[in-house]
Amino acid sequence: MTSAFYEDEKNTQEEEEISIRKAFSLLIPFLKKHRSQLAICLIFLITVSGLSLVWPWLLKQAVDGPLTEQLTGNAEGSPLTILLWISLAVAAIQIIILVLQYILRVKLETVGQDIMLELKQKLFDHILSLDVSFFDRHPVGRLMARVESDTESLRMLFTNTVVLVIGDLILMAGIYAVMFSVHWQLALTLISIVPILILLIWIFHKVTTHRFLEVRKRMAEVTATLAEFLQGMSIVQIFNRGDYARRKVYHANERKFSEDAYVNIAVCIFFNTLFYFEWVKIGLVLLAGALWGITAGTIVMFIVLVWKEFEPIGRTADQLGILQKGVAGARRIFALLSVAPRITDSKKPVPWKHLTREIRFEHVWFSYTDDDNWVLKDVSFTIPVGKRIALVGVTGGGKTTVISLLLRLYDPQKGRITVDGIDIRTITRDDLRKRFGLVLQDIILFPGDINSNIGLEADSVSEEQIRNACKTVEADSIVRKLPEGYRTEVSEKGSNFSRGERQLLSFARALVVNPDLLILDEATSSVDPETERSIQTALKKLMAGRTSLIIAHRLSTILDVDMILVIRDGEIIERGTHRELLAGKGYYARLFDLQFNTKNGVMANVR
Repeated sequence: MTSAFYEDEKNTQEEEEISIRKAFSLLIPFLKKHRSQLAICLIFLITVSGLSLVWPWLLKQAVDGPLTEQLTGNAEGSPLTILLWISLAVAAIQIIILVLQYILRVKLETVGQDIMLELKQKLFDHILSLDVSFFDRHPVGRLMARVESDTESLRMLFTNTVVLVIGDLILMAGIYAVMFSVHWQLALTLISIVPILILLIWIFHKVTTHRFLEVRKRMAEVTATLAEFLQGMSIVQIFNRGDYARRKVYHANERKFSEDAYVNIAVCIFFNTLFYFEWVKIGLVLLAGALWGITAGTIVMFIVLVWKEFEPIGRTADQLGILQKGVAGARRIFALLSVAPRITDSKKPVPWKHLTREIRFEHVWFSYTDDDNWVLKDVSFTIPVGKRIALVGVTGGGKTTVISLLLRLYDPQKGRITVDGIDIRTITRDDLRKRFGLVLQDIILFPGDINSNIGLEADSVSEEQIRNACKTVEADSIVRKLPEGYRTEVSEKGSNFSRGERQLLSFARALVVNPDLLILDEATSSVDPETERSIQTALKKLMAGRTSLIIAHRLSTILDVDMILVIRDGEIIERGTHRELLAGKGYYARLFDLQFNTKNGVMANVR
């Protein structure tokens, strides 16, 4: 997850194919659920637009009536009374407009938030359905930007653009309807400028469309870069990489600034040019008034209507920027939603409740890159029920890949994996994975208390089961010493626990579901020898009679397993018990001697 990823990032084909029209078509299902509320908002907009056109007409009546009469001395009644009533009418209209606009804003914001909540949930649900290989190719920062930043741009689209643009078009139609009803020649003169304004908006759209998408990408770059260094802040400080981090963050911000600057300059030029034509139109009104002998009230009304005309024009142009950002966000969001997971459940799944016979790998070949760079090559072995099988070998040999395939995080390109004779691809992932208990070398604790971290909020797990699991792995005594016991909150990354304590909690998490197969991936590699001894004692009790698959670098932890599989360069090169493999004087025996050579003063009697 680095800024270099974004510097070289190209728009995907899915992002390029999503036009404004397609983006709106994909958003229509979300809008349909709120069509009644949106219809009410539209009615409010029409009402506000209609009322906003009343007071310019009242202003015309005031200028052409009592004010002109007073100036010419032809007043028959009291001009002050008429002006007072007109003023009160204008004030009342403005109050009504403000109230309706407030209600409209609340309704639009509510609808926008509801739609965004639904879209975020759908997006996150889709991300959860994707296979692990997808996350190998997409940095966390980019996904965070899609879930948060891009959906926020769409919220702005819903709350500020969709209904408002429609309302502004209605207001524009109303303005010219009033103009034509009062003086059609002047109205025709003014409407002749509108095609020029439409051309300006179109040019602005063409020039800035791709730039808005670039801005979204640069925002994702900044987010990813910050997340990268904040998550690894201890490493940055320990290795004195502060200058490097500052340069990377500065570079990411500089790239975002350059894109933002281009867009903002374009916006500035566009709006200055746009509002220049506002004064052109006002000049035309004054000129036409002098040439055609138009009344002062009509001139004032037309000037006010020109000002009001440029409110929706400016707003529409401004909304175009929000529209651009929204479409850019929609491209990225719907491109993500269009990604089909590679690992899916069978349409006709085979039920599998418990492991009763064996787990079998049959001539399995696997590559992470879908080419001939094989990580596993023709791997075959069997894990009988109740037996403990260990995988050993140097780093990169393919041990963890075996677990990933067994949990169906990936599917092999060749061969198959079966449980009780059933191909795991025909079993639902939920049915498969809930029968396995997994303990990883990398310990992940989630926000919440200890109970929720061990039980993972599963309804089927009781507090008694959580406590029994902790007692089994000898974590109960540690938890009870805490002020709030099992209700103790786990801080970010579990930093309020030692690494050994976090490891014990991860053991309890694996045990609480009473798994058919216990999988231990370097489970004791990160604890001190004293803690390891206590864990080993608990594990012997735990694995007694339980099917287990153990990956270990410390060969001392697997001396009494039923079968050891030695894997190197993706191939199983030896198999047998500890004593059989030592007697064979092969690769395993050499690994064992490297770890426990008596010259190192370590475990001279383990043979």
